[in-house]
Amino acid sequence: MSAAHAPHPPLPGSERLLATIAVSLAIFMYGLDMAVANVSIPAITGNLGVSLNQGTWVITSYAVANAIVIPLTGWLTARFGQVRLFLTSALLFTLASALCGLSTSLEMLVFFRCVQGAVAGPMNPLAMALLLAAYPPQKAAFAMGASMMTAMMSPALGPVLGGWITDNFSWPWIFYINIPVGLFSTWVSWRIFRHRESPRVKQPVDYVGLILLAIWVGAFQVMMEQGREHNWFDSAWVIFLGITCVTGLIFFLVWEWYEPHPVVELRLFKIPTFSVSATIGIFTSLPFFGNIVLTPLWLQSSLGYSATQAGQVAMFSGLFMFLFQPLVARAVPRLGSRRLAVVGLCILIVSVYLRTGFNPLLTSVDIIIPMALQGIGAGAVFMPIALLYISDMPPAKIASANGIYAFTRTLSIGIGTSVATSLWDNRTSHHHAQLTAQITPYNDAATQALGGLSASLGNEGALATMERLITVQAQTLGVNDYNVFAIGLLLAGIAFILLVKPGRPAGAAMPAPILEH
Repeated sequence: MSAAHAPHPPLPGSERLLATIAVSLAIFMYGLDMAVANVSIPAITGNLGVSLNQGTWVITSYAVANAIVIPLTGWLTARFGQVRLFLTSALLFTLASALCGLSTSLEMLVFFRCVQGAVAGPMNPLAMALLLAAYPPQKAAFAMGASMMTAMMSPALGPVLGGWITDNFSWPWIFYINIPVGLFSTWVSWRIFRHRESPRVKQPVDYVGLILLAIWVGAFQVMMEQGREHNWFDSAWVIFLGITCVTGLIFFLVWEWYEPHPVVELRLFKIPTFSVSATIGIFTSLPFFGNIVLTPLWLQSSLGYSATQAGQVAMFSGLFMFLFQPLVARAVPRLGSRRLAVVGLCILIVSVYLRTGFNPLLTSVDIIIPMALQGIGAGAVFMPIALLYISDMPPAKIASANGIYAFTRTLSIGIGTSVATSLWDNRTSHHHAQLTAQITPYNDAATQALGGLSASLGNEGALATMERLITVQAQTLGVNDYNVFAIGLLLAGIAFILLVKPGRPAGAAMPAPILEH
């Protein structure tokens, strides 16, 4: 791109508001589709006549294709233009959603989910880049806040909305709801942004980098999605995926670093604020998304919540993030991104600490409080971090930076989910064994409890009830153990924030006061 290209001026107020709505709807649609299908898998598999294990490919195919294309955002933007790529991505995503709903076989659905994930890759990073360009520099925090609100709200609403649609209509409608939203977002975005295209550069295609990226990211995502099901590295299949992933990653890093026209600009990691902010984002995202997945699982398996009830409780995290995001945007110029991120991480630590004392007798209020604090804390962390990683970034590189940052976040979701569920399984097994070992004739409390249960339920009923009580306690203790681990990750995030130095941005992405303190 030409360094002489002057950036487009900010949009006027009314157009800026309309652009924010249109682009935020695209972000919401993208985030919603990552989560909405999860709760509908039983309905999909039953309707298509396949097993649940086969049905998980509906999720895996989308995740793999999406993760491969996200880091290509910068290269695709340079080749096709920012606006053209965003509009094409949103329109093709809408078309792919319709084709997913029309699918009559698992193979057909998996194929179109793969297409859907691929075309959605650039949508979220470009949406953030378009919003930043639409706002004046002093309002960069509000631009980022608008995108972060929708990006975080949609995964929380996904399970609730998916379950409600599946129960009251049929599973294809989880895809059909994207059609009016996608068409409106694309049309309004075209009307506003069509004269604000970024310059294009024709450059050689890095085929080797593309192939290596597809190999290691594809292997990684499949391993994350299916590792738990195959008992991780006890499986030859998972070992093969792990070796493929590591080998492909090493070759990819070496090749892209020295390639003059890379598909992923790894040299951006030479910018300290970007590399440190990306690392902070990983340490924050792992426990955040781990708890987003683990809490509903625990509520359903241990406390007897229905899928809808568990989704409603989990929704409080996204709801409070949404409500507090405007306050966070106003606080950025006063506190600075670094200080505000530390405050947010401290709130997250309090939220996680409250979860270390969970027990099976908790009320809904006891669970909603840490969920609400999680939303407030996450909102106070993710937006300042997003501002920090572009703080020293030239405007021409923002699309690439957004793509890489979104990619690290996508990987964090996969890793965080897998680590949370696997650690929970392991710690549950550990506590189950310890608690079961206490049920002996020499333990008076256990003997009395079994005697009382046997009097009313009979011997078999008493043993079954005792087994259920032990399982619930073990699962709850497993959740507590995971949250102790999560506190360590968040403390590491605070340590990395101290490495970020305040400074004036090179590309006028935002005013320097936003970065200081």
